Amino acid sequence: MSTSLIYRNRITYELLLRALYGRHYAARYRAIVQFIPDGAAVVDLCCGPATLYTRFLCENSVDYLGLDINSGFIARLNRAGGRGEVRNLHADTPLPEGDFVIMQASLYHFLPEPRPVIDRMLAAARSQVIITEPVRNMATSNNRVLAMLGRRLTNAGDGAQAHRFTEVRLDELFRDYGPRVQQQSLIAGGREKLYVLSI
Repeated sequence: MSTSLIYRNRITYELLLRALYGRHYAARYRAIVQFIPDGAAVVDLCCGPATLYTRFLCENSVDYLGLDINSGFIARLNRAGGRGEVRNLHADTPLPEGDFVIMQASLYHFLPEPRPVIDRMLAAARSQVIITEPVRNMATSNNRVLAMLGRRLTNAGDGAQAHRFTEVRLDELFRDYGPRVQQQSLIAGGREKLYVLSI
């Protein structure tokens, strides 16, 4: 299945995110970076253009590995000094190990049953799993046209996702992980929610 224009082009992707998040754009990355010490091994699932690495982690001497289905994004990451692999994360295979295994704003791609990918993340992480997910987005707008655009524009190549999380649904999901959930908080002006899970 073909990807949307947003996922084919790094500049368009980042411009859309900047427009959506406005002054909270950098905060959505800083909310993750605060947990990652210098020298840590980081595995970033559905990394997109790897902005987390190229703008926020590359100065911290981290051992970064980004995984994404978009070969263009991965090629650019490798040129920028990170490590990237083209990977379809829907395949039920073990994930590479890292101190921190991260997924930013991509858990909805694994609906209707996201638990298997979270479990694989927990199996791969040596320290923490960090997941952020939008709880307010265009794809769930009451306006049918905006909702359709939101779903189509964010198609990463695995189909236009009809469903997104609400904060209530996310909290219900992560309640299953009980005491593993060390922290949860709204970030990026309340657009996303962050969960930090211990191993």
